[in-house]
Amino acid sequence: MSTPFVGGFGLIAVLALAYTLRDLLPGGLAPGSLLALLVGTLGMFLTGLADDIWHLGFKSRLLVQAAVALSMIFIGGVELASLGELLPGVQVELGWIGVPLTVFATIGLINAVNMIDGIDGLSGAVSLVSLTFIAVVAHGGGNPACLVVALALMGGLAGFLFYNLRYPGNVRARVFLGDNGSMLLGFVFAWLLIALSQGGDAAVMTPVTALWLFALPLMDTVGVMLRRIWLGRSPFRADRHHLHHLLVRAGFRVCDVVAVAVLVQFVFALIGVGGLWLGVPEYLMFWLFLAVFAVYFLVIARPWRLVPWLQWLNRRLGLPSVQVRGIFVGYVRREACPQLLGLIAQGLSGRYDYQLRVFEIDREDAQGREVYCVVHVPNIGDEHLIGAVRRDVLRMRRRLASKYGLDIRLLLSRVDDNGSPPAFDIAAAAGRRSGGGDRRDLRSTPIYSIERGRHSMRSDHGGFDLSLPPPCR
Repeated sequence: MSTPFVGGFGLIAVLALAYTLRDLLPGGLAPGSLLALLVGTLGMFLTGLADDIWHLGFKSRLLVQAAVALSMIFIGGVELASLGELLPGVQVELGWIGVPLTVFATIGLINAVNMIDGIDGLSGAVSLVSLTFIAVVAHGGGNPACLVVALALMGGLAGFLFYNLRYPGNVRARVFLGDNGSMLLGFVFAWLLIALSQGGDAAVMTPVTALWLFALPLMDTVGVMLRRIWLGRSPFRADRHHLHHLLVRAGFRVCDVVAVAVLVQFVFALIGVGGLWLGVPEYLMFWLFLAVFAVYFLVIARPWRLVPWLQWLNRRLGLPSVQVRGIFVGYVRREACPQLLGLIAQGLSGRYDYQLRVFEIDREDAQGREVYCVVHVPNIGDEHLIGAVRRDVLRMRRRLASKYGLDIRLLLSRVDDNGSPPAFDIAAAAGRRSGGGDRRDLRSTPIYSIERGRHSMRSDHGGFDLSLPPPCR
């Protein structure tokens, strides 16, 4: 089933509604400026829609984006005139270079939103955070036009995210933002951030504050493009080295990746607005931003080091991994196996089908406890099902681990560096028992197998018993 790329339809609709109701809104909104904004967003929407359908080349997209940026400057009157105090006592005024720099910045923001639109809910959620802070700044600075635009977009994004985010009851996105939505959104960001930070005494925030309000998409896009240039590749050649790709590769669920990105952008925006309200000098905020970006770039430029650290962080935070395939429980003596099966049956929530297999290991250091169990959950692609499995593991640990001395953990799939299909790594789990040992020397023999659930599952070997032993009391 295909997913429609219709996110931009809702966004253009709320902006059109805001323009229609401009006379009913307080503050005397300038109709000419809002009309120019609406025309620009319509141009970006149509260009993105054409790209979604016919896959336009990047040169044609850049040409249209430049034209829309020029209309923003000469029709809407929104232009970069100053970069602020980037050095103590030095105001950087742009003069004639302001026009090309505005075009460059607008194209950059449009493509930054487009480039982070890589997984369900990411660009919409991060944009919602930025728009929230933009609305706060616009309200505090007395700019009703930008406030209305920000609030309208926030409403459109909230409706879009209801169908795009993953949450219980919505296991996959039902609509995508598409280029029509991301390009539109990026253009409006450029308009709002430039309009609020320029105009001398009429500006409600400094130019460096705009960097913090859009920090995560900006850092991620510039960092990835610099890495491509560093490797001798085209900066416009797509790859899978954005931060969200690396988080997914490290095992983070999509919903957790979105949560991490939202938290990071919230912190960045809070720093920017806090520095603005506390009167921190612009040059300090600017050089702090450059320092943070330098650290960010150095981190993402070496994914072979970052991904293992992110995997460790995932485990440290106790987050369920997309590599979860089941539950490992061990070790007991062979004669205690019926009791162990009963305890496992009590610990499982019954929200998913599973296959339970019992293995006997042949090792000299087994010390009499040579039996372990594997609860395999088939087709566990649903992230919320992964969460249910993790909650069962935590519940079983609380009830069984200390009382019976059991080792209970999530069982993860093994994926090699070439992206080969995942393997069910039972040997890895069984080999990490107390006392160590090389798992390559581990020999496990299946001695019992059982399946439970509404859907039939195929066994690796015969001998199924279709009911678990009664729980021991």
